Amino acid sequence: MTLEQVYNLMDKLSASGLGEVEIESEGVRVKIKAKHPQQVLQAAAPVLPAPSAGGEPASEKALSGKVVKSPIVGTFYEAAGPGKDPFVRVGDPVKKGDVLFIVESMKLMNEVSSDFDGKVAEILVENGQPVEFGQPVMRIE
Repeated sequence: MTLEQVYNLMDKLSASGLGEVEIESEGVRVKIKAKHPQQVLQAAAPVLPAPSAGGEPASEKALSGKVVKSPIVGTFYEAAGPGKDPFVRVGDPVKKGDVLFIVESMKLMNEVSSDFDGKVAEILVENGQPVEFGQPVMRIE
């Protein structure tokens, strides 16, 4: 390795912001450390909803009416199959026991029924989107 190649490596190390590099070639081993390495990646703190006075996250507190949550982890489906009409749409009236949506988990289709009468005010999840246990999926007024 020539002195010119070493200087070239030093320049590239400085430009990249890396702290050090070690190279071995043809029996020659070179280790170069930067005097003041730049911080290349800085992790940002996750943004969490601020708790409200009641201790609940603000995003869940803002949901009015009755919130239907996913009973399991899986994939949300608004209809019984591709090309079929959704079980419910925003504005549709629902009665206790009506099927609202399906959560597919481990190749099993789990129908989720309404626990109360009302009208679908909002669907919070898009068709085919993954859902978590307890995640708000639909709002009924």
